[in-house]
Amino acid sequence: MVGENLLGIPETLLPEESEVLAHLEAGDEPVDLAAKFPSSSLVWALLADEAHGEGRTVESYAFARVGYHRGLDSLRKAGWRGQGPVPWSHEPNRGFLRSLYALGRAAAAIGEAEEVDRIGKFLNDSDASAKAEIEAGK
Repeated sequence: MVGENLLGIPETLLPEESEVLAHLEAGDEPVDLAAKFPSSSLVWALLADEAHGEGRTVESYAFARVGYHRGLDSLRKAGWRGQGPVPWSHEPNRGFLRSLYALGRAAAAIGEAEEVDRIGKFLNDSDASAKAEIEAGK
């Protein structure tokens, strides 16, 4: 029963970003793709991860926040009503979930404890396995 949706709220499944993925596979840089595909949470999550890896905490926070808000816009367009599962198993959802994770990580780094709690709950409520999957590098 673990992972069962007891509320009866349907999962939200974002559309595939085939163009973005094709550009990434071709070796295009996320910074260049952000201008071409500004609504892609995946691109913003990649930028947040890159900034985090280079110790640019404030930039990581900013990139993650953009990815988070773009993801909320995409979720709403897909029928999300502010709650319910956003499964990691559906690959197009991963950009949003990665942005959400990156926002929590950056918020922790700048001491935003309330935001860390809120984001952590949101990520867990979206998909309880997402944090472990992201941290495992999947």
